Amino acid sequence: MTGDTLSLEDRLLGGLDDEQRAVATTLQGPLCVLAGAGTGKTRAITHRIAYGVHTGVYQPQRLLAVTFTSRAAAEMRSRLRDLGAGGVQARTFHAAALRQLQYFWPQAVGGQLPGLLEHKAQAIAEAARRLRITVDRAAIRDLASELEWAKVSMLTPSTYLEGATGRGEPGGLQPATVVRLFQAYEDVKIDRNLIDFEDVLLITVGILQEDPKVAADVREQYRHFVVDEYQDVSPLQQRLLALWLGGREELCVVGDASQTIYSFTGATSAHLLDFAKHHPAATVVKLVRDYRSTPEVVALANRLLAARRSAGPAADRLWAEPLSLVAQRPGGPEPEFVECGDDEAEATTVARRIAELIASGTEPKDVAVLFRTNGQSEAFEQALSAAGIGYQLRGGERFFNRREVRDALLTLRSAARAQPAGVPLGQSVRDVLSSLGYSDAAPSGSGATRERWESLSALVSLADELSGSRGDDFGMPEFVLELHERSTAQHAPAVQGVTLASLHAAKGLEWDAVFLVGLSEGLVPISFADTPATVDEERRLLYVGITRARHFLHLSWSLSRTPGGRAHRRPSRFLDGLRPGTMRTTTAPGGGASTRRRREYQGPATCRVCGTVLDTGAERKLGRCANCPPTYDESTFESLRAWRLERAREADVPAFVVFTDATLTAIAEAKPESLADLAKVAGVGKAKLERYGDAVLELLRGA
Repeated sequence: MTGDTLSLEDRLLGGLDDEQRAVATTLQGPLCVLAGAGTGKTRAITHRIAYGVHTGVYQPQRLLAVTFTSRAAAEMRSRLRDLGAGGVQARTFHAAALRQLQYFWPQAVGGQLPGLLEHKAQAIAEAARRLRITVDRAAIRDLASELEWAKVSMLTPSTYLEGATGRGEPGGLQPATVVRLFQAYEDVKIDRNLIDFEDVLLITVGILQEDPKVAADVREQYRHFVVDEYQDVSPLQQRLLALWLGGREELCVVGDASQTIYSFTGATSAHLLDFAKHHPAATVVKLVRDYRSTPEVVALANRLLAARRSAGPAADRLWAEPLSLVAQRPGGPEPEFVECGDDEAEATTVARRIAELIASGTEPKDVAVLFRTNGQSEAFEQALSAAGIGYQLRGGERFFNRREVRDALLTLRSAARAQPAGVPLGQSVRDVLSSLGYSDAAPSGSGATRERWESLSALVSLADELSGSRGDDFGMPEFVLELHERSTAQHAPAVQGVTLASLHAAKGLEWDAVFLVGLSEGLVPISFADTPATVDEERRLLYVGITRARHFLHLSWSLSRTPGGRAHRRPSRFLDGLRPGTMRTTTAPGGGASTRRRREYQGPATCRVCGTVLDTGAERKLGRCANCPPTYDESTFESLRAWRLERAREADVPAFVVFTDATLTAIAEAKPESLADLAKVAGVGKAKLERYGDAVLELLRGA
């Protein structure tokens, strides 16, 4: 083996672990990489591509790497350039299909490609007006999501009803009405000569299926494929991928079924889980060494998945042999579990804890507050502002749309034409941006001046980072070109400021310190997750949130929405088995002292019949799974119901006010023989025990 080859292997393979090296050196044939959170999957596949290019197995222009966001594609291109494989195409499914469609449309269809509909809202509103259907903004958003799901599931207006069974009433409309609106939406696009993003995939699929010459040209162009986040592919994307391959097996897929969190958009991990079945010759490599998080964080993530209750054969397919991560980092602090009196108290507590972390040396950009819905962000925005802590709202104004960033790009572009020789890139960028108000020292205070400085500082930091990784040949012209590409892909550099984001938006990102907030029933899992499959998806969403943390993890919830409100909330069922016996409890906003409350931890509630962990409140009250047979005497239960009805009529209240059906069932199954035994039944509080206890026990003795 020559010295050059050894040098190449040292450079591209030397820093990989055994499993990553197996990925990087398996260059041909079908390859399935099952990669857990934080296991270095992007490193493994980019080094695989670079190693294949440098050894001559791959021609850069003939390999297509596909991922699911423009940001991820831009990051992959950047890494590949650093590894000397800059000619490789890395795109999203939509970007790759659109490029092919623009090229082949004139010969396959003729004429000019229709315009691209950026947003569906106006077209849906127009379709509703044509049908004389009243819809508000919220309904339009729901309908847009439903039409996207239908199209990536390859449903048409004529097949929607059959395929959408059990999906409820999107936008408050009955399924038959959705069909009419679906067709009207398609008519609006035809009238305006527009196509939407899903049409890009559908039309490309149609052309590849019907035009052998176009299909042959595409397959000649791309000989090897890599698909990242393969658990998120939709049926339509899978169909497009199959047409690109044309029966060939030069395919590498990477994914983790435990991070499937976009099922509502049509994504399914079935393709990942069934990959070896469809490709019997496939090599399967599992990446389980977690380099991101401390052992304490990894252990919590593993326990969350291990506590998941089986929901039947269909759901089990999404959890076939879930990856158990093995931490590689040194130990860190135990995750914090904090219960607060109300939302305001929770936000204040989180802001105070973040201030402590920043004071101890953690940079604000390395801290994130993650929540289930975007509507939860306001309280944390206010609390951070009150504490003088800067933040950035992920999903808010895009970095490259900011006024100061646009001005900076124009100034840097002008400077690139007359860059003096010999000046390091970082210093050149500092000199140029100083004319726009940049200085090495951050301004005191917060507000617009601080935000402007943070934007410019992010550009300076990016220049330092890229000049270090790209070498001396990376100057101002190359930096300006990099910024242009990042602007197109909205691949923003890190900005100084705490990140506020939804759990969905946090996918693919990581921070030193993560605060998971609002972890109460109704939010996590969300209230409309009412089937085993949707509850499982909510568990995976929390798993994604936990695995975003490198070192510090804080999990919190509140008992009431407003200060002084009724404490009716309960911690998320997913925390059963994760919370320790002692937790901090904050009951008042505004900096009041925290108190400690001792709770004896009993472990997760399990079914008395089959022993599995109970998911719902009704199941925990009964003490058994909804699917397991009842263990009470039917005549006893009917006697209890008759007694309850009589008491309800006497008090002129609904029957459930006396006892709910679930509580009556629990009483009939528990067969309590004393007031102390009856008090242990869920749903029998002190007041009801005093009011009804003796009568219930007398009835049970008679039964």
